[in-house]
Amino acid sequence: MVVLRKMNDEEFSVYLSYSVKNYGEEKAKAGNWPKEKALELAQQEFDQLLPDGLHTKNHFLYQIVDETSNEKVGYLWFHERGEDQKTAFIYDFLIYEKHRGRGYAKQALAALEEVAKDRGIKTIRLHVFGHNQTAIKLYEKCGFEATNIQMAKMIF
Repeated sequence: MVVLRKMNDEEFSVYLSYSVKNYGEEKAKAGNWPKEKALELAQQEFDQLLPDGLHTKNHFLYQIVDETSNEKVGYLWFHERGEDQKTAFIYDFLIYEKHRGRGYAKQALAALEEVAKDRGIKTIRLHVFGHNQTAIKLYEKCGFEATNIQMAKMIF
């Protein structure tokens, strides 16, 4: 079983350096950003979303921890939005490569649902890159449904 444990400042620093780079690469792979500008654009987006870093209001960044071994197996970041109909938007979610295929992702999403219920959140939303079929299948298995689909055709 996993638990969601709030990141500390040191963990956030490690997370940020990896995640900005990874996000830039994913945006370039999806054709959203030019490869040579992707890292810069990713950093700008993170700076805008998290102006106070780990302590940005209504943003929650967690380590996903295996309760038995106390090992960090991934991370999850969501933003709480709204007053009456509260929504959680997952900005980032990752199970580390060596821990994949063991059910940690499903457990982490179930743990997030409990956090959301405790906070009065009624809906969890997320974005997934179209090329990430593994993630799409996971989210569908966990009850997520497509609400919007953007499509593109690259012309060379």
